[in-house]
Amino acid sequence: MADLPLTVIKLGGASCRDAGTRRQALQAISTLARRRSILVVPGGGAFADQVRLAQHAQRFSDEAAHWMAILAMNQVAHLIAEELDGASLVSSRQDVATARDAGKIPVLAPYAWMRATDTLPHSWNITSDSIAAFIAQELGARELILVKPVDGPLDGLVDRGFAATRPPGLRVTLATPATLEDVCGG
Repeated sequence: MADLPLTVIKLGGASCRDAGTRRQALQAISTLARRRSILVVPGGGAFADQVRLAQHAQRFSDEAAHWMAILAMNQVAHLIAEELDGASLVSSRQDVATARDAGKIPVLAPYAWMRATDTLPHSWNITSDSIAAFIAQELGARELILVKPVDGPLDGLVDRGFAATRPPGLRVTLATPATLEDVCGG
């Protein structure tokens, strides 16, 4: 699988809130991983929501909130890696390559990678959607699949910084947990 083109699947945190919906998405990812080389990038979900609430109540900076929200993505990565058969929790480009070479499904805990590169703006205009697009570019992925709890136009479902972060030529596909396998040629 390591020799196949990489597909990045951003599994939105909102799609992970409900255990049944999360299992549905993870089953589809497991099935897709049998014929595609995949990297899973998590959203921050309820953990990132708590950062937003805390920032509002405690009035800390967007800088602090940015890094705390990325740490929230790490927490969801741990949950996904625990529940996804064949998963390997990764935090660097080398870890991704090692997991792919071993036939594992890498699940990115992005904090260390993002701290090392730190090229994206630090605001709520940049969320896990833009981070997934950035990681896709870094790894030369051809496709980014955004798994959201609802379907709709791309512009209405991604963060405001996504268009500027998305690399040219990256195919972006939207799916829900229920449609993921079908959207990807199930």
